[in-house]
Amino acid sequence: MEQNYSFTETLDQIVSSINHDFEIKTDIRDKTLARSRELIRYCANSIRATHRGEDPEALSLLQTANEIAAEMVAETQPYPDVYWAGYTQDALKELAEAHLTRAIVQAEPLPSPESLKIEYPAYLNGLAEAAGELRRFALDALRRGDVSQAERILDHMDEIYTVLIAIDFPSAITGGLRRTTDMVRGVLERTRGDVTTAVRQEAMKVALERFEQRMGLE
Repeated sequence: MEQNYSFTETLDQIVSSINHDFEIKTDIRDKTLARSRELIRYCANSIRATHRGEDPEALSLLQTANEIAAEMVAETQPYPDVYWAGYTQDALKELAEAHLTRAIVQAEPLPSPESLKIEYPAYLNGLAEAAGELRRFALDALRRGDVSQAERILDHMDEIYTVLIAIDFPSAITGGLRRTTDMVRGVLERTRGDVTTAVRQEAMKVALERFEQRMGLE
């Protein structure tokens, strides 16, 4: 059959178009990898500022992290395989963790996935990992002798676990949430043990002080 077109020219055009798309995607991938690392760094620094009680610094770092995330999402969304890649969603998970940790510590309303522009699996896994940071905050409160603060944080950890354990969908849908939830259970139980011990010690201390007062031993 006689061809009325140039096979070689057509093939070159097709491959050239594919190569052009690959070049763009590779450039976006490289930028996304760099942005994801930068985003994770700002989130980690924000969490550290939250633990130190430096809320203005934590907010400033989160604002920068939000800007980086917005740029990253805007560039990757046209390329689903980059947007849904592990490094992109992991970075957004860290952003959720930083925002949620700060909100809980500051007793502020929780930001929603929509307000953070974070996909549900990344948000839920960020919520789960925030429980680990809350344990650290609770232990710091116990070291300061602030048992009531530690109890408040423990209550929130318990609520987080109760909500997460009820989410029963395949890992492919939830981003491996079940595994992260199992981590939350271990963190919760250890924290419960630490807080319970501190509460008992506090009660014993108060009872001893009252006994001394009754006996006139002060």
